Order: sequence, then structure tokens, then C-alpha cells
Amino acid sequence: MFDYLIHNARILDGSGTPARQGDVALSGGHIAAVGHLTDAEAAQVLDARGRYLTPGFLDIHRHADDALFRPGWGKAELAQGLTTVVNGNCGLSLAPVEGSYRQETLSYLAPIVGQLPAGRDVSTLADYRRQAAHAHPPLHTGMLVGMGTLRACVAGFRDGPLTEAEYRQLHALLERALGDGALGVSLGLGYAPECFYDTAGLIRALEPLRDSGVPITVHMRQEGDGVVEALSEMLTVARSLRTPVEISHLKAIGRRNWRRAVPQMLEMLSQARQEGLDIACDVYPYPAGSTQLIHVLPPEFQAGGMEALTAALQDAQQRAAMRRRMETGTDFENISLLVGFENILPTSLHDPADQSWEGVSLADMADRQGRDPFDVLFDLLAREHCAASMIDRITDQADIDDILRAPFSSVISDATYPVGGLLHPRVYGTFPRVLESYVRERHVLTLPEAVRKMTRLPADRLGLVRKGRIEVGADADLCLFDPAAIHERGTWQDPEQLAAGMDYVFVAGVPAIAEGRFTGSRNGEVL
Repeated sequence: MFDYLIHNARILDGSGTPARQGDVALSGGHIAAVGHLTDAEAAQVLDARGRYLTPGFLDIHRHADDALFRPGWGKAELAQGLTTVVNGNCGLSLAPVEGSYRQETLSYLAPIVGQLPAGRDVSTLADYRRQAAHAHPPLHTGMLVGMGTLRACVAGFRDGPLTEAEYRQLHALLERALGDGALGVSLGLGYAPECFYDTAGLIRALEPLRDSGVPITVHMRQEGDGVVEALSEMLTVARSLRTPVEISHLKAIGRRNWRRAVPQMLEMLSQARQEGLDIACDVYPYPAGSTQLIHVLPPEFQAGGMEALTAALQDAQQRAAMRRRMETGTDFENISLLVGFENILPTSLHDPADQSWEGVSLADMADRQGRDPFDVLFDLLAREHCAASMIDRITDQADIDDILRAPFSSVISDATYPVGGLLHPRVYGTFPRVLESYVRERHVLTLPEAVRKMTRLPADRLGLVRKGRIEVGADADLCLFDPAAIHERGTWQDPEQLAAGMDYVFVAGVPAIAEGRFTGSRNGEVL
């Protein structure tokens, strides 16, 4: 007898092929049978007539490293059909963090992954994974090891090349993290301290991965004026190391790059794949992103970490130098020049005097205060000790559509979890947004294509070969829903609203959502 039998479903198996009518049986947390199971018996039988059964959705690019320990975590994820998330992205993993630069590193990570609670030990990835398992997450979680975190542990936020001894220490930390269960390696070349690598130094840092098959995900060095060159750099890295590379949240920032850089990059990726390179990309379905507010500053000023940067922001000469660079610089991701202060909205502000400005653009703040926007930015960051986040309106909708149509692109959220403040709606609505807007309303993708990009394709990118598919022996992570009922409720002004439309969400064969209601099941595994 099976545990569950789902009858009369329109099955989308994750491969991208059209739906077929059939039944699926679950037993012991796995898919036990698929077909027309008219004589089968089960402890629980569901009639799925008129609804689609898909693999549970995977988000391989999230920043819930710390958030998964918070009370109530998982509801926003399950409500949009997620059964597996992967954290530790953009080179900014919460573990392993150890050594003399520990506090400096944790402070730098906080605007992305949140503030580490007192008493939590993240010295090794094994320590982190053990504590995550004890938290009994309601969905599956995995971790990448962030090379930025590792470099910060070895050399802090110092500019310049690493020494021979530091490379040896970095490699030892990397190999230990992989042995401790990391699903892959992430890079954040747009962030300190990884922005201080040149290409040769980056390849040297990644040397243990040569011919390993271990996937590398990368937030590239630039996503603005230099984005095509940044992709060329990663093709060089992929050719040198001969291991899978995933370009994270592919985009082109700034109107002058719209409809120019993305077509060129998609062609570059297609040609590289034809050459035999194992390279692909992912994308989030919003024209605005969210990250640390310090990301608008020239990277060289981030040397030394958050406190050194805070001091620099209070120094007249340093402020003048920052301003000069931001007014004209094209050799870094110069967001204020690319999109304007009117498209940069500070969020997650902690000083009570600043909190009324959350979600207000820097341009509007400057107008209302009768001040220069550079001074408003520098003063705000100094008061916040650089721990603020932002939402930045940066990309073109037609570019997003083109990336989504590429056969090698996966859907991700890039959801960040700062403590407090205005969240990006992608935390709550990424996957419903794809089904509602890009499939049902605008027909950018077909439903089978969208499901493939949210299930089997990202699962295969990270080697999760029993996830993202409906076939015998696969993990019983499943979604049952009517596509017409899927709805992203969150908005830019009120993002923290659970998505609607999931009737059932199974995690390891047990419903975490049943008939549209949370069951309280905490059946997730730490992968």
C-alpha cells in the first residue's frame, strides 16, 4: 500500500514536455509509481482532476543562510511552491566564518543574509549544517560555499593579491567546506573582497576545482557597462578550470546597455555551449534588484571592511574622491551613473531617524531635504555604519523576457533577508510571478517550459538528480495547483504577502500545504 495516491493529475514531469494525464503514487518520501494506477491502494487518495502536478520548485539562488533559523521561516517559500532552496550565493555564505576577521566578515554579510544571533557557531560548514538540521526546516535547504567569505577569513578586506601562504590557507578552507557538504562554490566578483582579484588570481583561488565537476555560480565582476567583458572573463575561467559554471542573475544594468548587451551575451553563452563548455545562466523576473547600499560605491573604497568605509564616508577628502569616481567612472558597476539616484531606494535602515526614508529614492530624499544626493547618500551610509540595503531599478523588461526564453536559463529569486525594513517582493512572489505574468498573461513561456526552468533544469545544474522531476525513484517533492489560481499578492509598497494558489505542496512525501493551508509539517532535509 502506498502512502499517497494522486489520481487524475495533469502531470508536468519537469522535462519541458507537454502534460499527460495520469496518477502518481508516493511511498517513503519517494515517487513509487507513475502511470494509470487504477487498482492501486493508498492510505491517502487525492483527486487532482483539472489540476497540474509538477515537481516541487527549486530556487538555487537565495540568501536565507540566517533566515532559516527565524520563527516562521518557510511559509513565504512554501506558499509559492518551493520545496528546495540553495543559500550561500554571490560569494557571501554565512559559513564558514572563523579567525581574526570573523566579526568584520559577519558585519559585511549582515545586509544580505541577516544578523547572526548570539551563540550561533558558523566556524565550519559542518557546524552550520548541523544547526540547520536541528532547526527542522519545513523545506529542503542546501549551501554553497562563498569564496568571498573564505577570502575574508584568510585576508580580511585587504586590496591586492594574496600571498602564497594565504592561497594555501584559502584552498584548505575550500576543500574542507566541500568535504563538509557544500553543493558547490559561489563567487561575488562585484563585492569586496573578491573584486580585488584579477583574472589570474581568481583562477589561482579556484585551482582545487579544476576538472572536479563541482559547480561554480558567479555574480560577475560587472553587470553594467562592463558586463560583456565580465562574461568573457568567466568564459576564460570556465575554459581553464573545465568545471560547470552558472552565471547568476544575468542582466544588463543601465538604459544605455539595454537591448544591446543581453543579446550579445546570450549569443556568447550559446556559442560556448556549442564548444562544449558546461555553462548556463539564471534570471529573476523583476526589473529591480536588491543588495547592499554600499554596492553603489567604487569598490576600492571598500578595502578594509565596513568600519574603514564608514570612517572614509566621514572624511571630506575621501568623500570628494568617491564623488569624482561616481560622477564619471565606467570601470566598475557605477549604479548611480547608470540608472540615476531616482532609481536607488534605501531599505533596511536601522537608525530610527532614517527609517521614515525606507523605500524613498535618494533623489527624492535629496529634493525633500534641499541637499545634494551624494551628500545624502554618504551621510546615510555613515549613520547606518554601511549596514543598509537598497532596491535598485536597473534592468529592461524585454531583456528579462529574452533571458527567460533562452533554453539554458533557470528561474531564481536572489531573495535577500536583511533584518527589518522593506523587503523586495521577490522574497514572497518570484515563482508565482513567472506562472502568472510570464506564462498566463504575457505568454513569454509555455507552462511546461516554465516548470522545467523552476524544477529539473536548476536541479541538474547543482547535481540534485533526484529532485526537479516526476519519475520513479525521485524525491516526492511535488506541487498540485490550478494555474489560473496562482497569484503574486505582494507589491513594491507591501511585499510581505503570501502568494496564493498552491493547493498541495509535498516535501519528502508529506504535505506541507494541504487544501491551501499550512500543515505545520517540518519535513525538510539539509542537503
